[in-house]
Amino acid sequence: MAMAMLTSKGQITIPKEIRDAFMLNTGDKVEFIITKGGDAIFRPVTKKVDDLFGRLYKAGRKPVSLEKMDAGIREKMKGDLK
Repeated sequence: MAMAMLTSKGQITIPKEIRDAFMLNTGDKVEFIITKGGDAIFRPVTKKVDDLFGRLYKAGRKPVSLEKMDAGIREKMKGDLK
């Protein structure tokens, strides 16, 4: 069983065997989920592009140009900055 110690700053170092098992690298993100039973679940949230391939596909949807995508992103960012 791997263990880690909490620092005074609330940080832990994930043991190497756990990092290796989850293929974690510097900059990868992880999430902690607390269950109703009080257990904590540790889960990597880093995804490879290949893992996400095809997720945005919807049958019958027309393709959108890069210009329209960029315009949509700009509009969304304007709303978030308000």
